Amino acid sequence: MSRPALQGGRPDYRRRSDGGDLDLDLTRVRSWAPDAVLAALVLLLGLVEATHTVQLYGTRLPLVLVVLGIAAAVGLSRRAPGIGLALVWLVCFLQVMTGTPVLLTQLTIGFVAFGTARWGSTLTVWLSALSIPLGAAVVVLFAASEVYDVLAGFIDYNSIINGAYRFGSSWQVGSAVLGMLVLGVPWLAGLALRFGSRAEQSRVSQVAAEEDAARAVQESEQAREIARLREEQTRLARDVHDVVGHSLAVILAQAESAQYLKDADTEKLKATMETIATSARTSLQDVRQVLTSTQSPTSSGRSGSLDTLVDGVRGSGHEVVSTVVGQPQPMPPELETVAYRVLQEMLTNAIKHGRRDSPVFVERHWEGELRLEVRNVVGVEQSSDVTQPIRSITGGETARVAAATPGQGVDGMRRRLEAVGGRLDVRRRDEAGGQTFTATAWVPVRGGA
Repeated sequence: MSRPALQGGRPDYRRRSDGGDLDLDLTRVRSWAPDAVLAALVLLLGLVEATHTVQLYGTRLPLVLVVLGIAAAVGLSRRAPGIGLALVWLVCFLQVMTGTPVLLTQLTIGFVAFGTARWGSTLTVWLSALSIPLGAAVVVLFAASEVYDVLAGFIDYNSIINGAYRFGSSWQVGSAVLGMLVLGVPWLAGLALRFGSRAEQSRVSQVAAEEDAARAVQESEQAREIARLREEQTRLARDVHDVVGHSLAVILAQAESAQYLKDADTEKLKATMETIATSARTSLQDVRQVLTSTQSPTSSGRSGSLDTLVDGVRGSGHEVVSTVVGQPQPMPPELETVAYRVLQEMLTNAIKHGRRDSPVFVERHWEGELRLEVRNVVGVEQSSDVTQPIRSITGGETARVAAATPGQGVDGMRRRLEAVGGRLDVRRRDEAGGQTFTATAWVPVRGGA
């Protein structure tokens, strides 16, 4: 015999010796308890009546079997109404075949009728509905007189019978009406409760579905808000990258050129330092505007124009050849910002990766759309993942410049342009003056393009 499991040093008697769950067994017993009590009560009343009936008819075993069958059917009327209905018909059939007298306890068949309509399957409900008139007919044909004899000793049913006689001149009509009342009223009550329960379940399901739909809408709104915040975060990071990258490239170029100025070139040194300070202030102002644009939808997050960008690079000491073709056209603020940031990133790449002794060519073509093109001579051989040393043009020092491969800046430009219906093209060419890097962007001049 197995020993009980220990929990906290004490035996756990909630597990059966065969490994089953004792709590589950107790739950099942409790669920069957009302049915068992009702069946026991019907059995007790039936045995008492059977004892009294034996004195009149002299038979015992058939009456006991009838009482047992009816008690079992009543006990199954809630958990297994189909079996209970079949058991009732079996008992009645054997009772008619053996001539066993009718018992008053058999009125509890009304519980079975109620159970079949309330808890039975659809087939059981239909079979029970057909059983009611069929059962009344059986009572009329085989046992109506005995029913009246049994009932006469308990309740005066003369008024019911007399009312039934209005529909005919024979006692069979009264018997049929009585049988229909005994079985039909509980059946109708069970059917009404069945429909009421289904209506309540439908209402609960509808409420749950509405709650699920509301929860789905809320989750969808949260997902859209998260996506919007992530997009805003990406845009902010891209703007800060463009602003800071451009200004630092200009400042770095100025700082590198300043270290090769002669001590006597005080004015040039002052001009260089002033350019560095101006670039730093402009960068700080642009960063502030970028951060302000996240709170104010009307703020573009940029300062200056395309000419300002070109002049800033030219002021850093780089030679810039700027060309404007066509008549400039007014653009919506969002498209102006895209054009400004894209040109800013193009010039930043030209400063970082281009040769200082070669000019940067900037072209702006207004031909139904704005085409921006920046071309510069590359200062190093293209490499995918390494940096290569080059000799500075202004001195004999060796600096390390990153290979001009498409990186975060190029991807950022492409995403900006695609968001407004534009496009980007980046190419390398081998020309007589060296290898060139050309970035071309097409920006629509009207919103919704």
